[in-house]
Amino acid sequence: MSKIDEMIARLCPDGVEYKALGEIAELVRGSGLQKKDFTESGVGCIHYGQIYTYYGTFTTKTKSFVSPELAKTLKTVCPGDVIITNTSENLDDVCKSVAWLGSANIVTGGHATIIKPHSCDPKYIAYYTQSTAFFSAKKKLATGTKVIDVSATNLAKIRIPVPPLEIQQEIVRVLDCFTELEAELEAELEAELEARKKQYTYYRDSLLMFPEREGERVRWTTLGEITIATSNISWKTNNGIFRYIDLSSVSRDNHSINETAIISAKDAPSRAQRIVRTGDVIFATTRPTLQRYSLISDSFDGEVASTGYCVLRASSEVLPKWIYFNLAKTEFVDYCERHQEGSAYPAISDKVVKAFVLPLPPLKEQKRIVAILDRFDALVNDISIGLPAELQARRKQYEYYRDKLLAFEEKVA
Repeated sequence: MSKIDEMIARLCPDGVEYKALGEIAELVRGSGLQKKDFTESGVGCIHYGQIYTYYGTFTTKTKSFVSPELAKTLKTVCPGDVIITNTSENLDDVCKSVAWLGSANIVTGGHATIIKPHSCDPKYIAYYTQSTAFFSAKKKLATGTKVIDVSATNLAKIRIPVPPLEIQQEIVRVLDCFTELEAELEAELEAELEARKKQYTYYRDSLLMFPEREGERVRWTTLGEITIATSNISWKTNNGIFRYIDLSSVSRDNHSINETAIISAKDAPSRAQRIVRTGDVIFATTRPTLQRYSLISDSFDGEVASTGYCVLRASSEVLPKWIYFNLAKTEFVDYCERHQEGSAYPAISDKVVKAFVLPLPPLKEQKRIVAILDRFDALVNDISIGLPAELQARRKQYEYYRDKLLAFEEKVA
């Protein structure tokens, strides 16, 4: 019997009470606070967007600050409070949280709610918001399509197990140790994976490089010359329901489409969108150097892509994956950097993308090189094999034990 099992048997032998979040804490919805408000020093602040990208389960320091004058207009976060996000572009990120364990009060703003626990360990609450059980609960209460929202009112309805404080603190201690060990192991694997990616980039660029030599059967052409036109959809005359692939849908890590929103014609943007087909390559023209591109698989055939994508449909003389791998090479990234326009949201036009010059060997040679690159790509990006698979397995193992620690037999009233 583990220490936690012994504590449960001793302190709550009849089960653990489950209570609504609104019963065990005060929930305060934030407002205001934009990134442009940040200052070099002043009152610490946590912007909701930073909870997705910067903070872990808890923190004792803030990345950003605001002026004391502005801080007076924002919501105060006291030591021991938990800040949880209310909105996101996807269901996974909405309701991510961070426990504030610093020594001074800080502030937060809109799209976030402050959870002020009455008698719970703040880290226990933050860990619980990461659990599978919490995910299922928030999913039922989430609203919206393009922007997912779980309001403070709905958050207050989510029931969580509330074991005695002594048990909460022991669970937090175990999860802290497990998280620290997990982070160390992941850091080692990620460092090795990063080295593999650099090696892969070198070989990929080498395989796609064709110095012009006399007698070599390689034609130099533009993307526009080897792609064909795509069709648009008019929302005014079509009432169908489509999966809408927006700019946040494509993973910048492995270039898979990992999130889509189901929308109908009445909810869609007014401008015409392009229907994509299996084998199309889509490339995001906003902030092009971020390299958000993907190859459309059978499961997304006939869906709709945002106007923010350049859709490249291969002609009969080129393989779709030949286009896909040429978009990945360093030469194309440099090309985008030279031709993008704008500062806050730099962009590149479809016309400029299609003007990119690339080598076009015979189909037989394209197939040979693509087969080699497919194997390389899988080794560094496919989560079912190699180092990515080991990383995924580590995370799944952590999630399994975390969920086990946070699941209790409910006390019968």
